[in-house]
Parts: sequence; C-alpha cells; structure tokens
Amino acid sequence: MADEAETAARQAFVAGGDAPETWLVLARALQGQNRLDEAEQAYRGAISRRRDYPDAVRDLAYLAWMRTGDVEVAAAPLLDALTRQGQSEPLRMALAQLLQYADRHAEAYRVLASIPLSPRGHFAAAQIALSDDPALALRHIGAARAQGVDAAPLRSVSAEALLALGRPQDAMQDIGRLRQEGPENQYAIALEAVALRLMGDDAYRRLYDYDRLVCPQWIDCPEGWSDLDSYLRDLAGALRRNHALKTHPIGQSLRGGSQTSAPLILNQDPVIRAFFQAIDRPIRRYIDGLEGDGPAAARRSGGYDIAGCWSVRLRPEGYHADHVHPQGWISSACYIEVPDIARADDRQGWLRFGQPPFVASSGLTAEYFVQPEPGKVVLFPSYMWHGTVPFGGEQERLTVAFDIVPV
Repeated sequence: MADEAETAARQAFVAGGDAPETWLVLARALQGQNRLDEAEQAYRGAISRRRDYPDAVRDLAYLAWMRTGDVEVAAAPLLDALTRQGQSEPLRMALAQLLQYADRHAEAYRVLASIPLSPRGHFAAAQIALSDDPALALRHIGAARAQGVDAAPLRSVSAEALLALGRPQDAMQDIGRLRQEGPENQYAIALEAVALRLMGDDAYRRLYDYDRLVCPQWIDCPEGWSDLDSYLRDLAGALRRNHALKTHPIGQSLRGGSQTSAPLILNQDPVIRAFFQAIDRPIRRYIDGLEGDGPAAARRSGGYDIAGCWSVRLRPEGYHADHVHPQGWISSACYIEVPDIARADDRQGWLRFGQPPFVASSGLTAEYFVQPEPGKVVLFPSYMWHGTVPFGGEQERLTVAFDIVPV
C-alpha cells in the first residue's frame, strides 16, 4: 500500500538513511496517494543524490507528462540526463516510450536505433516498429535472439509481427510455447485467437463467442441510496476528485484522457466503497453462467478477488486502443457518465471487441459492439481484444474498470 511504503521510507530517513532508492520509494508512494507536488519533489530528491538515476528520471518525466500533456516538458529531464549519458540504453528506452505514447513513433524509433542495443533494447524497438513496420519489428526480435535471449516477451512480439504479416502458422510456433509455459496467460490466448481467425479455424468462435461471453448488466443500487441514478451522480463526483492527472499514462491503452493513479480498491471514500457492493451480484451471475470447456470457464472456483480497479475519464476524441488484460481472468467496463453522442447509431464511444491492434495488413476489424449506458457494467474474458470507438462532441465519458481473478 502506498501509505505503508511512505511510512517505511520516512522511517528509513529517521534511521539515518538517505539513499536515492529510498527517495524513489517515497516518490512513488506519494504519487500513489495523488500527492503529486510532493511526489515530484521526492523524485528530484532521488536525482539530486544520484545524478541521471534512470528509474527516477523516467518516473519524473512520466509524471510530468501525465500532469501537463506536454511532451516537451516531460522529455526535459530525460534529455538533460542524456546530455551526459548519451549512450544510456535505459534513458533512451524511457524517452522512446514517452515519444511513442505521444504518437511520435518515428522519433521514438530513432532514439533507439542510433545506438547498439541489448536484447531488451531490441524488444523495445520492436514494440515501437510493430504498428508501422512489422517486418522491421521481426528483425529486431531476430537480433535479440542472436544475442542468446528468447524470453516470453520476445515471443509475444514475434507472434504479433508474424500475425501482422499474415503468417499465422509461423506465429503459432511462438504462441504454442507461450501457451505451454503459461496456460492461463491471457495475452497468449488472445494471440492464439487471432491466429485461429486468420486461418479460418472454427476453434476461434469458441474463444470469441460474444453472445455467450460478453455480458452487459446493470449494477445494483447500493445500500444508502434510494435509486441508481442518485448513486451514479455521487460516484461521479467521488471519482472526479481522484482524477488529479491531465492525460494518459505511459504503457496503457488509454488515449486522450486520464486514469486514477491510486487503486480504487484501497480508497476509503464510502461512495467508492459502495461500488464494490453494487457490482458483486452482477459478477457472481456472470461467473455462475460460465459454461463449457473454454479457458474462462476452466478457471471457475469458489469465489473471486478484484485484482485491480481504476477509473478513466475520456475527453472528446479520446479512446482506448485495442488491448487485452494479461493478468486478469474476467475484465470489465462500467459506465458512470456517458456523453450524449454515444446514444447515436454510429457507435461513437461504444465498446468494441475483436479488433487486434497489430494486424492492419490482414484487415481484421471489430466484430461486436456494446452501447454504453450509465449504470451498465460489461463483463468479458480478459483475453478478448477490446477498445473504444473515438467520440466527438463536448462531453466526457467517465468509467470504472476492474479485473477479476479466481480465489
């Protein structure tokens, strides 16, 4: 927990410690409590004790990005460190990822391509190249393997590149190893589904049986409120108080909006605590309805835990890039406030399923859509590709998302 990490860091200071690592722990703990000014000062405290400390410089830059949405402001600490450590691969990787999530892909790739790369650097370069040049991504994977490394993340990107190039049979070699090493690896299942779809294999429809596996329901009105609309109004206010950041985090699917940084499952606001009461019965109904021999039904147990819960505030023109939740079992989208434009039939702001983010050349598009409505929670297996159709207008969209794992 963030407050416990803060206490431990401050106790270390009292005991005479002043290590940059302790300052970094403190900074992350403060950021996890939305104490952003204090977090920034603590990151700078870590850097003042170890100049060009890659982890601290990266985290400071990423916090600046989320607070300002200004890539030049965010890149400044990284560029400053690179004036002294120009060949530092960790610093270059951090800068490249910042530029990637600011939609400056060509610059991001050049930052890495200008130095000799380790397998980790080749992996990062492959991830950046994947969206525009899957063949180039595949060459970076080959370079990493030539250096004697063939870890699971490399096999994932290799499979993505091969799928993007329309080579599902070749991709299945990487996917098969991923599935063997981690039978519950949701990303590996998602990759396998893409390969099956490209090959026209009927097994794809058993994994992506939308009518059976995607379940929109209404959340319950929790105790203490007379009706669901009044609860949603109070919940929207409570969530907005936790949206202290301006733009999307690095490494997430969100584009054009903000995400809460502190886990909502730990939030003590009674309005937010009531949310977990409101979703309990819909979750249990969904789990009870899982049938068959698919990967989702196979993990049923006597109960569930919420592995993560966060809120997203999407601005107009914002969206979620298509993605899956690798560490989940069942994932969700719960709508708290929905823009009026989502009521139209052109699907702006709707939740979509089935479109992978890396196979533009193969022409796979979304197959299933769910219209958002306030108070509706949509539950689905974590391995399902899903994203949000961008929307116009002037209103924001406010949601809560969570991942569920078996007890």
